Amino acid sequence: MTSSRTADPASAPGRRQGLSELLVPVLLLGIGLAVLVDASGLEEGLGRSGPVGPKAIPYAIGAALVAAALWLAVDVLRGGRGEQESGEDVDLSHGSDWRTLGVLFGALLVNTLLIERVGWPVSGAVLFFGSAYALGSRRVVRDVVLSFALSIGSWYLFVLGLDIELPVGLLNGIL
Repeated sequence: MTSSRTADPASAPGRRQGLSELLVPVLLLGIGLAVLVDASGLEEGLGRSGPVGPKAIPYAIGAALVAAALWLAVDVLRGGRGEQESGEDVDLSHGSDWRTLGVLFGALLVNTLLIERVGWPVSGAVLFFGSAYALGSRRVVRDVVLSFALSIGSWYLFVLGLDIELPVGLLNGIL
């Protein structure tokens, strides 16, 4: 992340913007501390092989998040400001596409409500189809077929490949 320095960091608008930019380091600090606290509750158990146990990686990640939060907070307090996105394919003059976000949220909500009732293969297909529709695809037959293929394929990946049970629901006995 690059930052630019303002001429007068004590100015009222700049100071207010700087304080709002402190939300990111506060969030990072909270996540880092949560990871460290959670890692302290891990048991060494069978996962320990040699000097490095199962706590090493979570401790390293938590410490890195805390360090990044402190570094970013110091940068913001010294006048550093984030630069506005200037990607060539981003049109900043348009606002958010709330319809697309709403349809995506709706597909995720329907998936969440249906997964226990009808199983992952059907609820996952609803999620995949809703996502494709929200993102502009209007080939309904193709999208339905691909959605079921993705949801059934991911069900088999989890159940057979990773030994993680997902509800099969309506397709019990078929899959």
